Amino acid sequence: MKIRIALSCAIIWLVSAPFLMGQPAAQFAKANQEYAAGDFKAAIADYEELVRSGQDTPNLFYNLGNAYFRQNNFGRAILNYERALALDPHHPEAQANVRIARDEARALELVPTRADRLFAFADENQFAVTATVAFWIGLFSIAVFIFDQRRSRTAVALSILSLSIFAVAVVAVYQLSHGKNGQGLAIVTGENVEARLATADNANRVLTLPAGSEIKIVSQRGDWIYAGLPNNLRGWMPANSAEQVRL
Repeated sequence: MKIRIALSCAIIWLVSAPFLMGQPAAQFAKANQEYAAGDFKAAIADYEELVRSGQDTPNLFYNLGNAYFRQNNFGRAILNYERALALDPHHPEAQANVRIARDEARALELVPTRADRLFAFADENQFAVTATVAFWIGLFSIAVFIFDQRRSRTAVALSILSLSIFAVAVVAVYQLSHGKNGQGLAIVTGENVEARLATADNANRVLTLPAGSEIKIVSQRGDWIYAGLPNNLRGWMPANSAEQVRL
Protein backbone atom coordinates (compact mmCIF):
# COMPACT_ATOMS: atom_id res chain seq x y z
CA MET A 1 0.00 0.00 0.00
CA LYS A 2 2.80 2.41 0.89
CA ILE A 3 4.43 1.69 -2.47
CA ARG A 4 1.20 2.74 -4.18
CA ILE A 5 1.24 5.97 -2.16
CA ALA A 6 4.83 6.73 -3.14
CA LEU A 7 4.26 5.94 -6.82
CA SER A 8 1.17 8.14 -6.95
CA CYS A 9 3.13 11.01 -5.45
CA ALA A 10 5.92 10.59 -8.01
CA ILE A 11 3.38 10.73 -10.83
CA ILE A 12 1.97 13.98 -9.46
CA TRP A 13 5.43 15.56 -9.35
CA LEU A 14 5.82 14.93 -13.07
CA VAL A 15 2.52 16.48 -14.08
CA SER A 16 2.07 19.19 -11.47
CA ALA A 17 4.43 21.81 -12.86
CA PRO A 18 1.86 23.48 -15.16
CA PHE A 19 -0.47 23.96 -12.17
CA LEU A 20 2.08 25.57 -9.86
CA MET A 21 2.36 28.99 -11.46
CA GLY A 22 1.28 30.66 -8.21
CA GLN A 23 3.60 28.64 -5.98
CA PRO A 24 7.24 29.28 -5.12
CA ALA A 25 8.32 26.54 -7.50
CA ALA A 26 11.81 26.21 -6.03
CA GLN A 27 10.51 25.40 -2.54
CA PHE A 28 7.95 22.97 -3.91
CA ALA A 29 10.70 21.22 -5.90
CA LYS A 30 12.92 21.17 -2.79
CA ALA A 31 10.15 19.54 -0.74
CA ASN A 32 9.62 16.95 -3.47
CA GLN A 33 13.33 16.14 -3.49
CA GLU A 34 13.31 15.74 0.28
CA TYR A 35 10.34 13.40 -0.01
CA ALA A 36 12.12 11.34 -2.67
CA ALA A 37 15.19 11.11 -0.43
CA GLY A 38 13.08 9.83 2.46
CA ASP A 39 13.45 12.99 4.55
CA PHE A 40 9.73 13.24 5.23
CA LYS A 41 10.11 15.59 8.21
CA ALA A 42 11.89 18.20 6.08
CA ALA A 43 9.42 17.71 3.22
CA ILE A 44 6.49 18.27 5.58
CA ALA A 45 8.10 21.45 6.95
CA ASP A 46 8.51 22.87 3.44
CA TYR A 47 5.04 21.86 2.27
CA GLU A 48 3.49 23.32 5.44
CA GLU A 49 5.38 26.58 4.94
CA LEU A 50 3.89 26.83 1.45
CA VAL A 51 0.41 26.29 2.92
CA ARG A 52 0.98 28.98 5.56
CA SER A 53 2.07 31.39 2.83
CA GLY A 54 -1.35 31.01 1.19
CA GLN A 55 -0.66 28.35 -1.42
CA ASP A 56 -3.63 26.03 -1.81
CA THR A 57 -3.33 23.84 -4.88
CA PRO A 58 -4.68 20.28 -4.78
CA ASN A 59 -1.28 18.77 -5.60
CA LEU A 60 0.40 20.59 -2.70
CA PHE A 61 -2.08 19.13 -0.21
CA TYR A 62 -1.88 15.75 -1.92
CA ASN A 63 1.92 15.59 -1.63
CA LEU A 64 1.73 16.82 1.98
CA GLY A 65 -0.75 14.04 2.70
CA ASN A 66 1.66 11.50 1.24
CA ALA A 67 4.51 12.78 3.41
CA TYR A 68 2.37 12.49 6.56
CA PHE A 69 1.27 9.01 5.47
CA ARG A 70 4.89 7.88 5.22
CA GLN A 71 5.34 8.99 8.84
CA ASN A 72 2.24 6.96 9.81
CA ASN A 73 0.48 10.18 10.79
CA PHE A 74 -2.81 9.06 9.30
CA GLY A 75 -4.89 11.87 10.79
CA ARG A 76 -2.96 14.60 9.03
CA ALA A 77 -2.57 12.49 5.91
CA ILE A 78 -6.35 12.18 5.61
CA LEU A 79 -6.80 15.87 6.47
CA ASN A 80 -4.61 16.91 3.57
CA TYR A 81 -6.08 14.42 1.11
CA GLU A 82 -9.49 15.86 2.02
CA ARG A 83 -8.17 19.39 1.46
CA ALA A 84 -6.96 18.34 -1.97
CA LEU A 85 -10.39 16.87 -2.73
CA ALA A 86 -12.17 20.00 -1.46
CA LEU A 87 -10.32 21.92 -4.19
CA ASP A 88 -10.54 19.16 -6.82
CA PRO A 89 -13.27 16.59 -6.02
CA HIS A 90 -12.16 14.44 -8.95
CA HIS A 91 -8.45 14.22 -8.03
CA PRO A 92 -7.99 10.47 -8.72
CA GLU A 93 -4.82 9.94 -6.68
CA ALA A 94 -6.20 11.73 -3.65
CA GLN A 95 -9.42 9.71 -3.93
CA ALA A 96 -7.43 6.47 -3.97
CA ASN A 97 -4.99 7.38 -1.21
CA VAL A 98 -7.57 8.73 1.22
CA ARG A 99 -9.31 5.35 1.06
CA ILE A 100 -6.02 3.57 1.76
CA ALA A 101 -5.25 5.89 4.69
CA ARG A 102 -8.74 5.44 6.16
CA ASP A 103 -8.35 1.67 6.02
CA GLU A 104 -4.95 1.86 7.72
CA ALA A 105 -6.25 4.18 10.46
CA ARG A 106 -9.65 2.46 10.81
CA ALA A 107 -11.06 5.97 10.67
CA LEU A 108 -14.79 6.55 11.11
CA GLU A 109 -16.84 8.46 8.53
CA LEU A 110 -19.91 10.66 8.84
CA VAL A 111 -23.20 9.41 7.46
CA PRO A 112 -24.03 11.31 4.24
CA THR A 113 -27.19 13.38 4.43
CA ARG A 114 -30.07 12.85 2.02
CA ALA A 115 -29.02 16.07 0.24
CA ASP A 116 -25.44 14.80 -0.07
CA ARG A 117 -26.72 11.71 -1.88
CA LEU A 118 -29.26 13.64 -3.97
CA PHE A 119 -26.78 16.21 -5.26
CA ALA A 120 -23.68 13.99 -5.34
CA PHE A 121 -23.35 14.27 -9.14
CA ALA A 122 -21.84 17.79 -8.86
CA ASP A 123 -20.09 20.03 -6.33
CA GLU A 124 -20.95 23.44 -4.89
CA ASN A 125 -18.97 25.40 -7.47
CA GLN A 126 -20.64 23.60 -10.37
CA PHE A 127 -24.09 24.24 -8.91
CA ALA A 128 -23.17 27.90 -8.31
CA VAL A 129 -22.12 28.32 -11.96
CA THR A 130 -25.33 26.59 -13.09
CA ALA A 131 -27.40 28.92 -10.90
CA THR A 132 -25.70 31.99 -12.33
CA VAL A 133 -26.15 30.92 -15.95
CA ALA A 134 -29.77 29.87 -15.39
CA PHE A 135 -30.56 33.17 -13.66
CA TRP A 136 -29.31 35.30 -16.56
CA ILE A 137 -31.00 33.11 -19.18
CA GLY A 138 -34.24 33.35 -17.23
CA LEU A 139 -33.89 37.13 -16.89
CA PHE A 140 -33.22 37.48 -20.62
CA SER A 141 -36.23 35.30 -21.44
CA ILE A 142 -38.49 37.43 -19.23
CA ALA A 143 -37.21 40.58 -20.95
CA VAL A 144 -37.96 39.05 -24.36
CA PHE A 145 -41.47 38.16 -23.21
CA ILE A 146 -42.13 41.69 -21.90
CA PHE A 147 -40.82 43.59 -24.89
CA ASP A 148 -41.82 41.18 -27.67
CA GLN A 149 -45.32 42.08 -28.82
CA ARG A 150 -45.88 38.54 -30.01
CA ARG A 151 -45.44 37.22 -26.43
CA SER A 152 -43.31 34.27 -27.54
CA ARG A 153 -44.32 31.00 -25.91
CA THR A 154 -40.73 29.86 -26.27
CA ALA A 155 -39.59 32.78 -24.12
CA VAL A 156 -42.17 31.90 -21.47
CA ALA A 157 -41.15 28.23 -21.42
CA LEU A 158 -37.47 29.09 -21.36
CA SER A 159 -37.89 31.57 -18.50
CA ILE A 160 -39.85 29.04 -16.42
CA LEU A 161 -37.29 26.29 -17.09
CA SER A 162 -34.30 28.53 -16.38
CA LEU A 163 -35.69 29.92 -13.15
CA SER A 164 -36.63 26.41 -12.01
CA ILE A 165 -33.06 25.26 -12.65
CA PHE A 166 -31.83 28.36 -10.82
CA ALA A 167 -33.96 27.52 -7.79
CA VAL A 168 -32.80 23.90 -7.68
CA ALA A 169 -29.15 24.92 -8.04
CA VAL A 170 -29.44 27.46 -5.20
CA VAL A 171 -30.99 24.81 -2.96
CA ALA A 172 -28.18 22.41 -3.91
CA VAL A 173 -25.47 24.96 -3.03
CA TYR A 174 -27.09 25.61 0.35
CA GLN A 175 -27.61 21.93 1.15
CA LEU A 176 -24.09 20.91 0.14
CA SER A 177 -22.52 23.77 2.09
CA HIS A 178 -24.34 22.52 5.20
CA GLY A 179 -23.96 18.80 4.48
CA LYS A 180 -21.32 16.20 5.22
CA ASN A 181 -18.65 17.94 3.16
CA GLY A 182 -19.69 21.50 4.03
CA GLN A 183 -17.83 24.24 5.87
CA GLY A 184 -17.96 22.46 9.22
CA LEU A 185 -16.25 19.26 8.05
CA ALA A 186 -13.16 18.52 10.16
CA ILE A 187 -10.73 15.63 10.55
CA VAL A 188 -9.57 14.22 13.87
CA THR A 189 -5.79 14.63 14.05
CA GLY A 190 -5.25 13.22 17.54
CA GLU A 191 -5.04 9.55 18.38
CA ASN A 192 -8.17 7.90 19.83
CA VAL A 193 -9.83 11.15 20.81
CA GLU A 194 -12.71 10.85 23.29
CA ALA A 195 -15.92 12.70 22.47
CA ARG A 196 -17.83 13.44 25.68
CA LEU A 197 -21.26 14.56 26.87
CA ALA A 198 -19.89 17.78 28.41
CA THR A 199 -16.85 20.08 28.36
CA ALA A 200 -14.91 18.16 30.99
CA ASP A 201 -12.30 15.42 30.80
CA ASN A 202 -14.22 13.34 33.31
CA ALA A 203 -17.60 13.63 31.52
CA ASN A 204 -19.16 10.46 30.16
CA ARG A 205 -17.69 9.23 26.89
CA VAL A 206 -19.86 9.29 23.76
CA LEU A 207 -17.45 7.81 21.23
CA THR A 208 -13.74 7.11 20.75
CA LEU A 209 -12.50 8.52 17.44
CA PRO A 210 -9.42 7.10 15.71
CA ALA A 211 -7.13 9.56 13.93
CA GLY A 212 -8.52 10.52 10.52
CA SER A 213 -12.17 10.22 11.53
CA GLU A 214 -14.64 12.74 10.15
CA ILE A 215 -16.61 15.14 12.35
CA LYS A 216 -18.78 18.18 11.65
CA ILE A 217 -18.11 21.17 13.90
CA VAL A 218 -21.35 22.72 15.17
CA SER A 219 -20.06 25.25 17.72
CA GLN A 220 -17.11 26.07 19.96
CA ARG A 221 -16.90 26.89 23.66
CA GLY A 222 -13.47 27.89 24.87
CA ASP A 223 -11.06 25.02 24.25
CA TRP A 224 -13.88 22.62 23.32
CA ILE A 225 -15.83 22.02 20.13
CA TYR A 226 -19.30 20.54 19.87
CA ALA A 227 -19.47 18.27 16.84
CA GLY A 228 -21.61 15.93 14.86
CA LEU A 229 -19.97 12.49 14.99
CA PRO A 230 -20.13 9.28 12.98
CA ASN A 231 -23.06 6.99 13.79
CA ASN A 232 -25.34 10.07 14.05
CA LEU A 233 -23.97 10.97 17.50
CA ARG A 234 -22.92 14.33 18.94
CA GLY A 235 -20.38 15.25 21.58
CA TRP A 236 -17.75 17.63 22.94
CA MET A 237 -14.09 17.30 22.00
CA PRO A 238 -10.90 19.29 22.69
CA ALA A 239 -10.60 21.95 19.98
CA ASN A 240 -6.96 21.05 19.29
CA SER A 241 -7.86 17.44 18.48
CA ALA A 242 -9.30 18.19 15.03
CA GLU A 243 -8.83 20.60 12.11
CA GLN A 244 -11.32 21.89 9.58
CA VAL A 245 -10.83 20.72 6.01
CA ARG A 246 -11.62 24.07 4.44
CA LEU A 247 -9.04 26.67 5.35
